[in-house]
Amino acid sequence: MRLPIRLLAPALLAAGPLLTGCGGPEPLPEAAPAPRPTSARPSALAPSTDAPSTARPSSAGPSGPAVAAASLGGPGTACPLPVSFSLPKDWKPNAIELPTDPELADLADLARRGPAVMRCEIDAKPAGLIGFLRVWTLEKGSAQPSARAALEAFVKGDETSSAVTYREIEAGALPAVEATYTVRSALFDEDKEERAFAVTTPKGVVVVDLGGTDTEEHREMLPAYELARTTLKAL
Repeated sequence: MRLPIRLLAPALLAAGPLLTGCGGPEPLPEAAPAPRPTSARPSALAPSTDAPSTARPSSAGPSGPAVAAASLGGPGTACPLPVSFSLPKDWKPNAIELPTDPELADLADLARRGPAVMRCEIDAKPAGLIGFLRVWTLEKGSAQPSARAALEAFVKGDETSSAVTYREIEAGALPAVEATYTVRSALFDEDKEERAFAVTTPKGVVVVDLGGTDTEEHREMLPAYELARTTLKAL
């Protein structure tokens, strides 16, 4: 059963959930996650350029590598997707269902970015963090560009994005491209880090991105992002 569409208060729009359905992830054997340490707020963002790089990103954030506790994407999970990947304990996925009522077009636009449409939103709040891991696919029936072209259009879909760096990586065993960049936070009126990767599957391009209320929160959630990336499989 789908839950009713929700619209956030404007002040929390950048960090809050969008249009969600219901359902739960497919459980795996539960394991205790590493404790979350106290970390200082970064004083500045690392410099970046939009030139390609082949450097491989770190696979661990401040809390160390995340432990898989659930699987998402396959049949019977909260979000049927062209890919599957693992999630840490207490990260809650919700399927996104766009409204078809023309009067709700502005609301539906919240789940679009560049050529991509949000299909799943994974909430970190039950795990004690404020942010989301989101999965996007391209519009059905649209031409499927390369993963790099789709990711570039996705990043440019946020008009505040800047300091973009692209690099060739792997998502599971699949070739992929990743972007690290900054966007302007409307909540705090400051730049914050974000990152996303794109992969081509037999069912089209998939983009996975990680946000957060600020750079510190974003970095705290990197282990979940890296878990998704390293365990990703095309379905």
